[in-house]
Amino acid sequence: MIALRDKLIIAAAILIGFGGCLLAGFAFDDYSIFSDPAVTAHSGWLRVWSLARTRPLTYFTFWLNYQLAGQAAWTYHAVNLALHLACGVFLLDILKRLMPAAAALMATAIFALHPIQSESVDYVFARGTLLSAVFCILALRSWIRGNHWPAVAWFAVSLAAKEEWVALPIFLLLLYISISRNQAELKPIGAMVLLALFAGMHVLYATTQTPGAQAGFAAGIKPIEYLGTQGYVILRYLRLLVAPVGFTVDPQVPSTANWWAWLALIVLGAVSLKWFTRARPGFWFLAGLILLLPSSSILPAADLAADRRMYLPMIGFASALALLLARNRTMFYTICAVLLILTITRTYVWQSETRLWTEAVERSPDKVRPKLQLARVVGSSSAFQILEDAKRIAPDDPAIASQLGRLYLQSGMHEKALTEFGRALALSPNNPSALSNRGVALLMLHQEDAARQDFTRALGLNPCLAEARDNAARAGLTLPPCTDRGSTAPR
Repeated sequence: MIALRDKLIIAAAILIGFGGCLLAGFAFDDYSIFSDPAVTAHSGWLRVWSLARTRPLTYFTFWLNYQLAGQAAWTYHAVNLALHLACGVFLLDILKRLMPAAAALMATAIFALHPIQSESVDYVFARGTLLSAVFCILALRSWIRGNHWPAVAWFAVSLAAKEEWVALPIFLLLLYISISRNQAELKPIGAMVLLALFAGMHVLYATTQTPGAQAGFAAGIKPIEYLGTQGYVILRYLRLLVAPVGFTVDPQVPSTANWWAWLALIVLGAVSLKWFTRARPGFWFLAGLILLLPSSSILPAADLAADRRMYLPMIGFASALALLLARNRTMFYTICAVLLILTITRTYVWQSETRLWTEAVERSPDKVRPKLQLARVVGSSSAFQILEDAKRIAPDDPAIASQLGRLYLQSGMHEKALTEFGRALALSPNNPSALSNRGVALLMLHQEDAARQDFTRALGLNPCLAEARDNAARAGLTLPPCTDRGSTAPR
């Protein structure tokens, strides 16, 4: 009865904290889901398993969502909410086997309610993070029950959802060293390491096949440069962990190397090692770092920081905090109440794209992307001013010219739109989206032949680009076959 009561408490807290996501719409990359033929086509469930794609299981769930409910946003959010609820309930069972019951409940509550988890739950496109975490937690549950090879199978399924948690076998090795020393665990751990290596190589291959990929070789940043930024990023995550204010969907991170931050992390790790044999918090802090390192070390991503990368590592960090707080129940209850209020507030921000991107512009004033996104969702009069501000920051950014062109099209100023789309194409030659946009402006100016040439060139560069296919069809062109090369960029 106590176990059931604790699970109900966790479930109720999650529903209170994150239930507001059911009132939210879509944001940012969520819209790309519906431009993916593998999601919208009736037979798309076969295409998501193409070797050139990443996260096939996640996209299979998007396909199911679309087939059952179209673009009803609340159904997509409901799935994310259910996945987070499952993670919380399953995690409670696991932690009760690894630490005192009171500390396990505290750790699960911090994991489930911390506002740093809001991006994973409230952002539909982050479903891969949640889905992969569910299967990793199921793998961990099987593991601590002694079912080692079934745990390997769960881990393999988690990699089909997203490859982000490839460090799970290293975490299990940490458990082996600190707790069990059972030699029978080494072979299944080795099998998981091989699966993780295969998943990593698959991601690198897929990024070479995917137009507009945002990771690996196509991230636009070298591994050593990415590593140099991540010490600062990890310290930022840890700051948000203990002082959960100042969140933003698009944080401003220095692009220069900050090696001093890695030195600080090494010191923290050394302190944890000192605690490793004397107190459990050190073990769990190291576990959190290990789970975080695959996405925050040398595998580049265009987004230098993203709060959703903390989702599974929060198991370790939340457990360390809970063990430190285990003897002070009053402080723990106060912290949980504060976290719940902050999470409700954070989910409220995610309910509105205007609120989300206004906050991002305020907290990342020197970044262009928040301004582009805010200009897309506000009225045209405000949007022009926002884009002029963005142009002052990055005068040669083709994305700004493209967004200005779209605004001019919407305002009926077709010649100005053509000028901006032409400028975008000059700044980014052979960009299929820029070609497609310019073709639309040419159509509006009744220059049909020139428009068809732009659409044809765009489809030659990316035959699966949804906007180019739609525009070409309206122009009466015969569409080329769409060979799925992984039409959605991994993020």
